Amino acid sequence: MYKDQRILAIIPARGGSKGIPNKNITNLCGKPLIAYSILAAQASQYIDDIIVSTDSEQIRDTSVEYGASVPFLRPAALASDTSKTIDCMIYTINELKKKGHRYDCVVLLQPTQPIRKEGVIDEAISLLLDSTEDSLVSVTTVTEHPILMRTITKEGTLKSLLPISSTVRRQDFPDVYRVNGSIYINRINSHFNSSTSLNDNLLPFFMEETYSIDIDSYEDLKKAETILQQHMPF
Repeated sequence: MYKDQRILAIIPARGGSKGIPNKNITNLCGKPLIAYSILAAQASQYIDDIIVSTDSEQIRDTSVEYGASVPFLRPAALASDTSKTIDCMIYTINELKKKGHRYDCVVLLQPTQPIRKEGVIDEAISLLLDSTEDSLVSVTTVTEHPILMRTITKEGTLKSLLPISSTVRRQDFPDVYRVNGSIYINRINSHFNSSTSLNDNLLPFFMEETYSIDIDSYEDLKKAETILQQHMPF
């Protein structure tokens, strides 16, 4: 709880994964991948409850082993390749409400982003709840600047992504950030619904590139292993 606000953490982890079979519970430096997000949530002073939303009994059992709650399995309709994370979150919040559990704020921690510096979740929570904004998302500085990126028009010519001249010194490029997927926080109010675009949350929370790796392939796993050996949070 922070400033009398009850805070729920949701870790979404469906069973189906193509690039890495059973990705959410694959081994990473001696722990299942999902364990890092569970342990990060447990280290928070402000999160009241940690729920893993999954359709998999195996992920459920692993999550419970590491201390998360899995009070129900996610319906198959919310666990397909095309399912939206926001729908799984709203389903989870509504099911918990039926059981008498109400929250003022929800923190989304994706298990595929296992590396978070100690204390960052609470920093992000306090940043949002000390503000007047409804939502926050973690971002990192881009490594390839979009000022030099182009699309190709139907006429076959190049078109700049940014509506500004690229004839400037690199050190004068405007600051640009990308959503890194590590932390999303939303107030649970009338603005939080199935139309909510989590990647469009408004308040930025800055994170270093080191803590922004997203596990999508075996190569990503190897990179995460290297980083964790140097920055093991748990």
